[in-house]
Amino acid sequence: MTSAIRFTHPGPPEVLRLVPIARPEPAAHEVRIRVHAAGINNADLLERRGHYPVPPGAPEGPGLECAGVIDAVGADVDGWSIGDEVCALLAGGGYAEEVVVPATQVMPKPRSLTMVEAAGLPEVACTVYSNLGMIAGLTAGQTVLVHGGAGGIGSFAVQWAKAIGARVIATAGSDAKAAAARTFGADVAINYRDEDFAAATLAATHGRGADAILDIVGAPYLERNIESLALDGHLVIIGGTTGPTTLDLWELMSRRASVSATLLRARPAAQKAAIVSGVIRDVLPLVDSGAIRGAVDAVFPLAEAGRAHALLESGTTVGKVVLDATAERL
Repeated sequence: MTSAIRFTHPGPPEVLRLVPIARPEPAAHEVRIRVHAAGINNADLLERRGHYPVPPGAPEGPGLECAGVIDAVGADVDGWSIGDEVCALLAGGGYAEEVVVPATQVMPKPRSLTMVEAAGLPEVACTVYSNLGMIAGLTAGQTVLVHGGAGGIGSFAVQWAKAIGARVIATAGSDAKAAAARTFGADVAINYRDEDFAAATLAATHGRGADAILDIVGAPYLERNIESLALDGHLVIIGGTTGPTTLDLWELMSRRASVSATLLRARPAAQKAAIVSGVIRDVLPLVDSGAIRGAVDAVFPLAEAGRAHALLESGTTVGKVVLDATAERL
């Protein structure tokens, strides 16, 4: 037997419980990871509340990323061995002492990061790279607007965009978080409670606008995000309020602009494999060089996943909140 966090019904953080489960065995294309730490993401909070439909076939339980050591390898797996230190993009079930995952969604743990820091890397790195790199095509010399620049995804997006040579404008919900976004590399940080981010973005770009926008707010920001785009700009929406809204097609057409809306968790295995491969090739060297650093706000024992969710929901964190699974084995 092993242990994992589960919940029997949607609800507040207190529904999360550490329970015994059967030890997972890897299929031929999978590896089993003895988990040292697991990252928490906003999608986990939505799943716990019952607001995030779990894709068919996804493992039970919350948790989309982890770091640890491989302790079993499927018969058809090449390139990974027992004892390798790794981190992995999961489809679920990461709040656990052991997980199984397709080998194509595993990446080497960056040498520059601890296990705790590495546990918070796969979901944010794959989200940022797939949306700003592969979809929006952000390149050196362009300008990107990152909403939530001090959060888990935002702090990574700011660092990655800066590392590839882009100019970064970030929004944040307080002066303290705006200051944190600057420490991650933002050239301009906007406290959206004090300033209109669209006007501030146009002012910071001499009226040109941003070439790419990474948005976590959704419908309430759509109109102002379009206003903030440069000609041929690309808005990528990855979360937030998803209800019906109005899109001014003329504002979009007059900019020759594009809008994409994506989810990472439900993507087919082949797409996830391509994203992970790109992260290994293009992003991890930036981590190992120190251009991108781990950004962990707080660490909780695995059994205290509820407290960790409550902290993330408070909106006060900078960077990631991570669960330490080694505490359960002491």
